[in-house]
Amino acid sequence: MALRPMRVDWVASPPPGAYTQRRPGVPRRGYTGPPSYPVPPRWGFPLLAWRWPTSVATDDDRPVDTIAQAQRVARTATHALGLAAVTALWAAGSEIWRYVLLLLSRYGALSSTTVGVSDAMVVSSSVVTFVACGMGLVFTLLWLRRARNAAATDAGYRPSRSDREVLISLVVPGVNLIVPGAVLAELEHAALRLPGTTRPRPSKVVRWWWGLWAAMGLFFAFTVIWSFRSSVQALADGVLFHAVADLLAAAVAVVTAVVVRRITTLLLPVDAGAIRRMRVVDVKDAPAPTLRATRPSGSPR
Repeated sequence: MALRPMRVDWVASPPPGAYTQRRPGVPRRGYTGPPSYPVPPRWGFPLLAWRWPTSVATDDDRPVDTIAQAQRVARTATHALGLAAVTALWAAGSEIWRYVLLLLSRYGALSSTTVGVSDAMVVSSSVVTFVACGMGLVFTLLWLRRARNAAATDAGYRPSRSDREVLISLVVPGVNLIVPGAVLAELEHAALRLPGTTRPRPSKVVRWWWGLWAAMGLFFAFTVIWSFRSSVQALADGVLFHAVADLLAAAVAVVTAVVVRRITTLLLPVDAGAIRRMRVVDVKDAPAPTLRATRPSGSPR
């Protein structure tokens, strides 16, 4: 004989003493409104943000570049630009020493050791300067990308040029002397939280950087063209031109670091401690405030 499962009904009942017994003869009170408390109640829901714990970020939900990320890259770019400036000054000093040796060789022969040391310094400083300037350029472009995205998120409008257009403008000769300054001016305009409908007006620091950048590009092209001349005087003048080009590169690196730090500071939120506090002393010609009607004393809460 098969056993049939037994059906059990569970009934929940309050334990004895859970509710106070109503005295006989006392009528049940009706609804008198919401409850009132002598003091603000201390209970409530916890301040937690509800979210899906297993959600996967898609391409549209991925976080954009933040100001903190741009600040970290700006610190690295500033250090790389400082290294580029120091090495460019070293290269300029090596070229100036070579030019001085060329002037001294007019009055007599120079020792092979002095000439060898000079050549070694010129070659080593040129290689180190090239690597340092390349690192500074890479980190500055990475900072520029993150800063443009962070400024666009904060200002509420996208920049007029995409990242690809900015990279292409740095490669095309002639265009790379004009577009980078305009990109920095637009970035500074967005970092200042100015509306996108107004024309960007670059600050004095950005204008100085723009002028030094264009001067360095033009002088570098002139130095490259001058190096194809083969006369003795042209070679001596080429050494001096290389020294001036290195000095311009050092100046551009320093001013670029200043611009990076300035724009990054503009992107940061305003420090509350730096704001001048003001207090209201007197209010004149202000309309009288509208008061609520008083509640009757016997009305329930």
